[in-house]
Amino acid sequence: MSSMEGRIVLVTGATQGIGRETALGLAKAGARVGIVGRDPKRTEDAAAYVKQGAPGAIVDTFVSDLSVLAEVRALGQTVCQTYTKLHVLVNNAGAIFMQREVTKDGLERTFALNHLSYFLLTRELLPLLTASAPARIVNVASTAHRRGTIDWDDLQSERGYSGFPVYGKSKLMNILFTRELARRLDGTGVTANCLHPGVINTGFGRNDKGWFGKLYKLGAPLLTSADKGARTTLHVAMSEEGGRVSGEYFNRSKVARPRAKAQNDADAKRLWDVTEALLASKLK
Repeated sequence: MSSMEGRIVLVTGATQGIGRETALGLAKAGARVGIVGRDPKRTEDAAAYVKQGAPGAIVDTFVSDLSVLAEVRALGQTVCQTYTKLHVLVNNAGAIFMQREVTKDGLERTFALNHLSYFLLTRELLPLLTASAPARIVNVASTAHRRGTIDWDDLQSERGYSGFPVYGKSKLMNILFTRELARRLDGTGVTANCLHPGVINTGFGRNDKGWFGKLYKLGAPLLTSADKGARTTLHVAMSEEGGRVSGEYFNRSKVARPRAKAQNDADAKRLWDVTEALLASKLK
């Protein structure tokens, strides 16, 4: 891993689990770290955790509900006002919802949080990242993409909803988004890669009040710890390889091959275009 001295990074979903350990790892390497959380107290607590683990680190906090488009856009604007440079963006925030929920924007919550927030925040910060090149965009996806299928006529799962397949679909979207983003960034000095962090013992799934939440709590001791789960994210964010390749999917800190449907460049472009059109209709 290379030193991150003089580098500025932003990590979403950084109040617990992989995101918090990623922020800590980057801070230990010398980076100035911005952490994004939905709850003010938990965000400040995460900042204190990072500072305790990396004495002398500069840690900034940003509060935003990333399932709400206006808040994602406001976050992007605040980050651009706070930093003159941004060298790494880690899109880590995400969740699984076992029952269908709708956001303030009238969007299915998994789709809004796991896909649209990645897309919109990246778009808002892209001028800053490009001006700071060499820079990196790191999207936390999942091997759960294997269970995902995109129904282009039902992106928000209105016709039928099941938590795991919908989550898998959002992770498939993360990989397709990364591929198209990398294509568009070719030659800019900004790389875009995604990854599977492993099956980790984090706060993931605890928002569910039903059987999945109970099952998660029972199985948590058998899962990989969050600090080990952050290793692949840190590899993509800091290693020489992470700055050399673009459009790749990593697993266990190595380039891996996602399912064929996640390598479909026509679908990657279609998803980009559909997302752009949707955001244009919502952010007038």
